[in-house]
Amino acid sequence: MTSRVLVTGGSGFLGSGVVPALAADGHHVVSADLRVPAAPVPGAEHVVMDVTDAEAVDQVMGHWRPEVVVHLASVVTPGKGSSRALEHAVDVQGSRHVLDACLAHGVRRVVVSSSGAAYGYHPDNPVPLTEGDPLRGNVEFAYSDHKRQVEEMLAALRESAPHLEQVVLRIGTILGERVDNQITALFERPRLLKVRGSESPFVFVWDADVVEVVRRAVTSEVTGAFNVAGDGTMTVSEIAAALGKPTLTVPEPVLRAVLAGGRRLGLTAYGPEQTAFLRYRPVLGNQRLMEVFGYTPAMTSREAFEAWRAERAASA
Repeated sequence: MTSRVLVTGGSGFLGSGVVPALAADGHHVVSADLRVPAAPVPGAEHVVMDVTDAEAVDQVMGHWRPEVVVHLASVVTPGKGSSRALEHAVDVQGSRHVLDACLAHGVRRVVVSSSGAAYGYHPDNPVPLTEGDPLRGNVEFAYSDHKRQVEEMLAALRESAPHLEQVVLRIGTILGERVDNQITALFERPRLLKVRGSESPFVFVWDADVVEVVRRAVTSEVTGAFNVAGDGTMTVSEIAAALGKPTLTVPEPVLRAVLAGGRRLGLTAYGPEQTAFLRYRPVLGNQRLMEVFGYTPAMTSREAFEAWRAERAASA
């Protein structure tokens, strides 16, 4: 079954994989982003839309009348000119504008890219986290806090607008051939930072697996929230060994003090709260993805990391 599908953030990292996949499936795809890409996707319409502009979102939705909306627009890795206010405007208010327009223009289904970060970085997080566990995105981490707020918005809509089908994807750390973000930046350092007493397990998922999940979510009859992650985890020590690098093990109080001083001096954008981000990585369980949604990721966490490492080595 093909549909008219509007993708927000269609020119972004994830969107640039999702849009051509949906177009190849025969859907009438409308890719909306801040600018039209230099190389338009064959079979897709490209439109300019800023999710922070409620009127613009409503106009685009009203013109194209999509049956399904894939909402990917968010600030994952803030740029140098970013601010908490801007990130909130995109992540939270932008999501509100998109969902309001979905309701106003009769959208049947919305597929939303959330994140494992919505569970928050806490010492008492269950291992693994399942979709029934509480969402406690940390206020001190913009991305985590905003994803929690968006999920609260979606939960309220499931009560007030049950006719709008929802598929909410809580995605783990994405790796792929073109990935370059704050997580991979940690792995590029000469020595990998390790907080004493914490193995900081990472859950990875290959970008092609995420694209495939989104692709299926557009046409599937299944609704609900799903953790999207490969099997297993990799600790900082295991990642360092795979990269052939040493680790730098630092006691948490020392790291906290260094980060606090670095922020005061303007040497780093990260503050002492970052120790929680490093110590308490959310470990996502993917059983519901496999058993209810019906998709088993092609790569485990370790296989995704090895594929990223091999691509990095080949391009060096």
